[in-house]
Amino acid sequence: MTAKQTSKKATARRGALTDADSPTAAERAADEPSSASAGVARVGVRKTYKLYVGGAFPRSESGRSYPVHGADGELLANAALASRKDARDAVVAARAAVGKWSGATAYNRGQVLYRVAELIEGRAGQFADEIVNAEGVSPAVAERTVAAVIDRWVWYAGWPDKVAQVAGGANAVAGPYFNFSVPEPTGVVAVVAPADSSLLGLVSVVAPVIATGNTAVVIASEDRPLPAITLSEVLATSDVPGGVVNILTGRTGELAPVLAGHFDVNAIDLTGVEAGARADLERLAAGSVKRVFCAEEDWAAVPTPRRMLAFLETKTVWHPVGI
Repeated sequence: MTAKQTSKKATARRGALTDADSPTAAERAADEPSSASAGVARVGVRKTYKLYVGGAFPRSESGRSYPVHGADGELLANAALASRKDARDAVVAARAAVGKWSGATAYNRGQVLYRVAELIEGRAGQFADEIVNAEGVSPAVAERTVAAVIDRWVWYAGWPDKVAQVAGGANAVAGPYFNFSVPEPTGVVAVVAPADSSLLGLVSVVAPVIATGNTAVVIASEDRPLPAITLSEVLATSDVPGGVVNILTGRTGELAPVLAGHFDVNAIDLTGVEAGARADLERLAAGSVKRVFCAEEDWAAVPTPRRMLAFLETKTVWHPVGI
């Protein structure tokens, strides 16, 4: 071996050792002092809370927003202030999604809803923090609330392929015919969520609407809307088709009359409206012969099928025997 070849081999060995011993980019970044350790305060990335319409997150078409304060009065964020045009856009998105969602098999809808519960479970800590900020409860109470939200969603996720056996059936007739009663979704349902509950109240009124194949336009709690938008992020990353649930934040008094009087909304749930303000909305709903649901029972109580059955129509089918 010549001296020149020996020199080349030694150089290669030194290069290999240098590459192996050199720190990676991640290690170099970890060794660098952070802005906090360097005495510079880090500016956090503030979350932007937008509307949820048609599977997208638009700002209000009016460009408006409003401050959202926590239970202690601290400013939490600025939420989009939905306009009447936003409400109409949400109805259009909900109507476009009716065919796909109601046309899916009941078993498939149940699977999709169960997937939503899985994602809520994965964000349990985030939801608990938002409930603490919004409602002023202790972390322990917030954790129990999130657990109740997940359990309630799972409860409704189990109903899509069973509700037909409860609400439908074969009817006895005097003649050579089969007669069946079959439940079908009403269509587009406007929902006013309870004002005092940021998440459990919302889930309690939305889940029964979509479990039976309806689509929903939801007015979130006016003072506590942030967990509702976080829920919309869960819906957007699950298998729920865009437009099945549309969430608006803003003034209930501005948005509810628009939805109550809208001729392409088939039903409205007034659970989140104060009793004294329901009469005007019921009169607006009567103009389009809209189904109105305003149950007096506590939405936080153990759920029953009543909320699902409220937004179902019954189709009666006659069929001759032997054909």
